[in-house]
Amino acid sequence: MATISSGKPKEILLIGYGAVGAVYAFILSRGGARVTVAARSNFRAVNEKGLDVRSEKYGEHLGWRAHRVVGSVKDAADQAYDYVVWTTKALPELTTSPELLAPVLDAAYTSKFPQPVYVNMQNGLDVERDLYEALVKAGHKPQIIGTAVYIGTKTAGENTLIHSTFDRMSLGVYRYDDYTSATNSPQETSILEPFASMITEGGSSATIVPDIQRVKFNKNFWNVAFSSTVALTRHPLTALFCPPALPSSGPVPASATQGLKLDDHAVPALKGALHELVSIARAIGWSDAEDTGVPASHVDKTFENTARLHRVPDNGLMPSMLVDTLAGRPIEVEVIFGNVVRLARRYGVETPRIDVLYALLLVLQNQMLQKYEAERS
Repeated sequence: MATISSGKPKEILLIGYGAVGAVYAFILSRGGARVTVAARSNFRAVNEKGLDVRSEKYGEHLGWRAHRVVGSVKDAADQAYDYVVWTTKALPELTTSPELLAPVLDAAYTSKFPQPVYVNMQNGLDVERDLYEALVKAGHKPQIIGTAVYIGTKTAGENTLIHSTFDRMSLGVYRYDDYTSATNSPQETSILEPFASMITEGGSSATIVPDIQRVKFNKNFWNVAFSSTVALTRHPLTALFCPPALPSSGPVPASATQGLKLDDHAVPALKGALHELVSIARAIGWSDAEDTGVPASHVDKTFENTARLHRVPDNGLMPSMLVDTLAGRPIEVEVIFGNVVRLARRYGVETPRIDVLYALLLVLQNQMLQKYEAERS
């Protein structure tokens, strides 16, 4: 389906005005788009005060405002959009993507406006599946872009954005149950290039890839090893990597266990989980090639790169799953771990270590969900 704009600023609806959503609303606006933001929980603050952007890369912009800010997706469903982007946490136990996007999927909207291209900016694997199925069921041709986003950002209060020096993404068309196609069609390119151009013109980096599911699978290595570790231990990764001889006010390994128990047991166990991911990749058909596959070397590189950051005491780095766990909020278990387990079963791959991580995280998630439901009852 053709987009609504031709030679005009692209109309974008961005759902979720947390740290990632705020950065990309800012970038897309700089790239020439007219961005409507569905801010939801922080709507009142950003509507009244604007957004205070404090970025090492983009500078300080106090009271910055998108083209339009609304309090819900329903409030935004009054016009056509070229792209609908959602950056919310992927928690299908609470809200599926079709439920979140319902106001732009229902007959009242689609009878008046064309369907947009959807852009998913969530963690995890196969997070686009439920929307694809909903679009097919409703008789629409799905046009969904998946992304792998790498960014350093956080919020401070309801309307302050703290951003580091980096933000980049890979993007590609989501293909239902197709993990190995490695070429973008002309039609797929036609929906990818305008979005990537807005990102790059906004000052960021966007790489179009023909196999976004493979790229996201590679990114999931870090989450499988380290999001699980911080959530289950309730400690940052300095507890795993920081040498005990260095002074620190935070968690580090005890000298009695450093080397003996962590290096001999904890690290190999986590690396074993990542080697299970490599086995899944081979069953799917992804090669060991560095640039076009899922290389086994990615296991050691993931650990080496992470250890380098977390050997520094008091580095202040708090993975988002640790932040959510300590706050008692539901975590992204299903999309990061559950979908891996289901993919392994589909391809007949045994994943005993990942199975245990998933099982233990389900216990934790169950408590988070009970707390969440009790607070809203």
